[in-house]
Amino acid sequence: MGNLTPAGPLRLAFYGDDFTGSTDALEVLAFAGLRCALFLKVPTAETLQALGGFDAIGIAGDSRAMSPSEMAVALPPIFKALAELAPPLIHYKVCSTFDSSPSIGSIGRVLEIARQTFGPVCIPIVAGTPSLSRFCAFGNLFARSGTDGKTYRIDRHPIMRVHPVTPSLESDLTKHLGLQTALVIGKFELPNFGLPPSATARLAQEAQTNGMDALLFDSTTPEHLTTVGRLLEGHALHHGPAFVVGSSGVEYAMTQWWRETRQVQASTRRYDTFAAVDQVLAISGSASALSALQIDAAIAAGFVEVSIDARALVDDAQWATASEKLVAEVIERLARGESLMLHTARGPKDARIAALVDLLVAQGNSREQARHAGGRLLGYRLGLIVQKILQLVPLKRLLLSGGDTSSQITQVLAPDALEIEARLAPGAPLCSVISQQPHLNQLQIALKGGQMGEADYFVKARQGSN
Repeated sequence: MGNLTPAGPLRLAFYGDDFTGSTDALEVLAFAGLRCALFLKVPTAETLQALGGFDAIGIAGDSRAMSPSEMAVALPPIFKALAELAPPLIHYKVCSTFDSSPSIGSIGRVLEIARQTFGPVCIPIVAGTPSLSRFCAFGNLFARSGTDGKTYRIDRHPIMRVHPVTPSLESDLTKHLGLQTALVIGKFELPNFGLPPSATARLAQEAQTNGMDALLFDSTTPEHLTTVGRLLEGHALHHGPAFVVGSSGVEYAMTQWWRETRQVQASTRRYDTFAAVDQVLAISGSASALSALQIDAAIAAGFVEVSIDARALVDDAQWATASEKLVAEVIERLARGESLMLHTARGPKDARIAALVDLLVAQGNSREQARHAGGRLLGYRLGLIVQKILQLVPLKRLLLSGGDTSSQITQVLAPDALEIEARLAPGAPLCSVISQQPHLNQLQIALKGGQMGEADYFVKARQGSN
C-alpha cells in the first residue's frame, strides 16, 4: 500500500457511478496526500482497520448504466453501508459532464433514493471541475473538447451532444436534472462567491432551508471550489454523514479547503513520473471523436490495430467463436512483444455501432434498449476476453477506454482494490491493482472516459513520463 501521511478517521467516502469516474476522484484525494483506495464493494470497518486505515475510500460502481428501477435495488444497501462507516461526507460521484437521462443513469433518481436513506435534507450538487476544464455558471455546464481545445456549453459540445446513450440536450443542470425528478433544485450562483464568508454561508444555509430539496453550486475557478469546500464542511457538521452529488469537483473542493485550513499535509510521494513498458494492451469501447483520435495516434506510433466485431460479440450464436478467435489473435501478437490497440468503434459514425443496435432491435428491443443493453453486454463479454488473456499472458499495463466498457471489464476482473500509481492525464490516472489473483496482482491499469485525455494518451501510457 502507498506510504502517505498517517491515516485517521475517514474524512470522505464516495461511490462512483462508473469506474473511470471513480479513479478520477481517487486521483484527487491521493495527490492531495490522503491515504485512500478504491474498492468494488463497501469494505467493513474491520477490513479497513486490517489494511491499516484510510483517510478516504471509494467504491467503484456502474449505476451510470442502470435504469431507475435497477438503481432502486442496487443503491440503498450501498448508501447504508457507507453511512455505517460514519464519514462526515458521502459523495455520489458522477461524470464531470453529468451524463444521465430519465431512463439511464438518472441522477434525479439518485437524489430521491438518497433522501430515503439520509433523510429529507437539502442535497448539495457540485458541477464545476476547473482542473478538468469543466465550468458551471448560473447553473449552466460548460466543458472543453479534447478534439479542438475549445470550451462549449454542454448541449453544444461536439462529443457530448452526440453521446450514443445519454446525449447532452440541456445545459442548465437544474432543468437537465428536473427532467429526472420532481424534487426542487435551486442554484447557488457566481455572484454569491464575491461576498464575505459569513454572507456566503448564510445564503447557502437559507437556500438549503427554504424548501429546496437540492442546491446546485456554480464554480468556474479553483477559488470557487475552495469556498464550496468550506460550505460543505459546515453542512456536514450539521447533517453528517452528509450526502453530496457531483463530479470530482467535490474532492477538489474538500482537499483545497483542508489544505487552506491545514487539516491535511502535502503528499510526500511523487506521482509525476512513471516508467515506460515494452508493451501494453489497450481496449477502447468508446465511440467518441476524441477516442478515435487517440486510437489513430496509437496506431501511428506502432500499436497493432485489432478491430473488434462488436455485433458478433453480442450475438449469442456467434459470441463463443468470435471471442475464441479474438483471444487467440491477441495472445499470438502479445507473444511477439507487440502493443495492441483493440477497438469496437473509431468515432461516432463507425458502422459497427449501427450493426450492433440493428441486431438487438431485430431481436425485439427498442433502439434505446439496444444501445443500453448492447453496450453493457459488449463490455461484460470484453471483460471475459480480457480475463482470459491476462490468465494466459503476463502483462504489466492494461489500458481501458470508455466509461461503461471500463466498468464492465473491471467488474469481471474483480480486483480487491486499486491505488493511484501515477499521473497520466487529468481524471484518468495510472493505478496499481491489489489482488490475491496472481494474474492481477501488481498489474497497472488505466481507466478513462471517452472524453478524457489528449490525443497521445495511449502512446504516453506506454512510453512513460520520461
